[in-house]
Amino acid sequence: MAKEIERAGIPTAYFTAIPAIPLAIGTPRTVPGKAVTNPLGDPSRPIERERQLRRRMLVTAIHALETPVDGPRLFEPEG
Repeated sequence: MAKEIERAGIPTAYFTAIPAIPLAIGTPRTVPGKAVTNPLGDPSRPIERERQLRRRMLVTAIHALETPVDGPRLFEPEG
């Protein structure tokens, strides 16, 4: 679906715990998640570390949305 939304001119950032799959099918912007059961966080972390993780992932996704791409690309959260 992300590729179709991109074709309409709307940038997307796809979060997944298994980035090899969207990269293999050509998803333009992929952000790796933490785990299959919790791709956008890690509830086992203390609350402050969890917030930091989620913020890094969000900042990475915003950076990905602002970055023009010609094909599939993985955007790794910093830190």
